Amino acid sequence: MARDNGQFTREKDRPLRPPVGAVRDPVGETEEADARLIDLDNEEESPFLRGQKRVPVRRGPLPRKTARKVKIAAVVLLAAAVAGTIATMLYRYGAHSWRFRLESSDNVEISGTQNVTRSQVIDVMGSDIGRNVFFVPLTDRKKQLEEIPWVESATVMRLLPDRVRINIKERTPVAFVQMGSRIALIDASGVVMDMPATRQTRFSFPVITGMQESEPLSTRAARMRIYSSLVRELDSEGGRYSSALSEVDLRDPEDVKITVPDTDGAVLIHLGSSDYLRRYKTYIAHVAEWRQQVPGQRLESVDLRYEGQIIVNPDNRTAPAAEAPKPPLPAKARGTRR
Repeated sequence: MARDNGQFTREKDRPLRPPVGAVRDPVGETEEADARLIDLDNEEESPFLRGQKRVPVRRGPLPRKTARKVKIAAVVLLAAAVAGTIATMLYRYGAHSWRFRLESSDNVEISGTQNVTRSQVIDVMGSDIGRNVFFVPLTDRKKQLEEIPWVESATVMRLLPDRVRINIKERTPVAFVQMGSRIALIDASGVVMDMPATRQTRFSFPVITGMQESEPLSTRAARMRIYSSLVRELDSEGGRYSSALSEVDLRDPEDVKITVPDTDGAVLIHLGSSDYLRRYKTYIAHVAEWRQQVPGQRLESVDLRYEGQIIVNPDNRTAPAAEAPKPPLPAKARGTRR
């Protein structure tokens, strides 16, 4: 038996070698190798797992969402640049082309005027003749046109390429007004208007007195509200009594005085500050009786402000005032003073 001193290999440890002259079986060896390979690849039996090989992915410098936003922003900026360029070109063309110039006053169209003359409108628009239509200050011209007394409102618009259209809404007069020696027209808002130069319209209004040119518009407007209330009440029952008015004195708001025609001349009637229709009907019903109460005198004025008391000719300085017969009054109104 061989000694085991470390220099010799034990027989049992030596790999078995096929005997000399033996023929190898390549098929068997291949099957044995395949079996070993299968055992190694069997994940259920192998104690070790191999990591799966990762497929490399090519990435851009920006995330996908960011890149999309950048593209959208670029498209928007490009569109804005193109639009800005086109707008600049159009502005330069519109600002400098002769096609957009107001050559003469014939390029100004005016509508809605009856008492406002064309010359009054052209006086306002005169500085725009020869100017580019885009540079006409429409808001300023509207304000200047509305400063014309007859103009209540105005609209000014451009008509391309080279025209301006103006539409005027005129004020509606409701009465004549006497201010000193001047007779003019006045509307319900207290705006005073000169008599129209064209004289195309004939007016038939009473004359309002008791106003001054130095009064502010707010004061005249307040007086005209009294006048409107008077006319509305006199015509409220269809009698159209306001057509008989020849003069209305609004000097004292607490004592509205009207002048109406009479067989012997005009009569001044004090109506106070309310109940205009009822008091005027009292005058109509008893005027014939009152004439008989002042024999030898003309009926010049009647004071109807006081309930149960009527004074004839209170404004006649040459003769004493006479108290006229008292017309029947409602019981609740007796003894009341206005």
